[in-house]
Amino acid sequence: MLNIGLRAHDYGQGTPTEIAAKLAPFGPSCIQLALAKSFPFIGEQPGQLSPGLANHVRDAFAAQGINIAVLGCYINPIHPDPVIKELSLQRFEEHLRFARDFGCAIVGTETGSRNADCTYHPDSQSEEAFLELVASVKRLAITAEKYGSIVGIEGVAHHHVVHSYAKMVRMLDLVNSPNVQIIYDPVNFFPLEECAQQEQLMDQAFELFGERIVAIHCKDFVLVDGLKSGDLPSGTGLMNHQHLINLIKKRKPFIHTILESTHPENVEKIMTLLHSLAQD
Repeated sequence: MLNIGLRAHDYGQGTPTEIAAKLAPFGPSCIQLALAKSFPFIGEQPGQLSPGLANHVRDAFAAQGINIAVLGCYINPIHPDPVIKELSLQRFEEHLRFARDFGCAIVGTETGSRNADCTYHPDSQSEEAFLELVASVKRLAITAEKYGSIVGIEGVAHHHVVHSYAKMVRMLDLVNSPNVQIIYDPVNFFPLEECAQQEQLMDQAFELFGERIVAIHCKDFVLVDGLKSGDLPSGTGLMNHQHLINLIKKRKPFIHTILESTHPENVEKIMTLLHSLAQD
């Protein structure tokens, strides 16, 4: 019932064939692929993608039995520099246009900040910032609807525009597009001070917007002075992976579940852990 994948950029740069060969021994069924992070011949300016490039990348991973689950195109949809914001939105739209040529449906992003680097800014959670995000996502939704792709939105507690379940639900309602869905990262969405209620928070997420979740990010965390800290490999912290896996098996069987913070030295142990939990 588990469909476990990796982030390709955690395994360095190279050609599509080289990266696929690096990943294959670990047995992922899928990947999240950030083109500019994995391939040195791809930049962050729009205009480089084509069906030919997409087919080449798709076929290289398919030859190793790996599906491209998510194209990572993490932008700041409310970037304070209007020129950079416009170029970022154009690049995301380009990913949406060619996603299906990669054999992929989902293009993913977080929801940004008033700071260019997406760090905490108090105005990021203002009504003005929220409505600016909604406008950006509505624009992306038009392209997604036209090309049959999906805008995958990932919320992050504390410092991003969509920092709470309520904000996520409201954004989905205002954008009002079936082509805007959710990449759910439980650890990212846990408030800094409420991690003791992690099982209830995961249950609540699936109740509020479970039908809109199209991919899962999986990692771990610890508490430092009572506050959530770290993007840690699964199995090295306090995250209740058994609870998450039970929700996946019951509500979202075979959903793409992407591991974060892995590398060649730890990935086999993490894969074994999650597959063993899935048997319980």
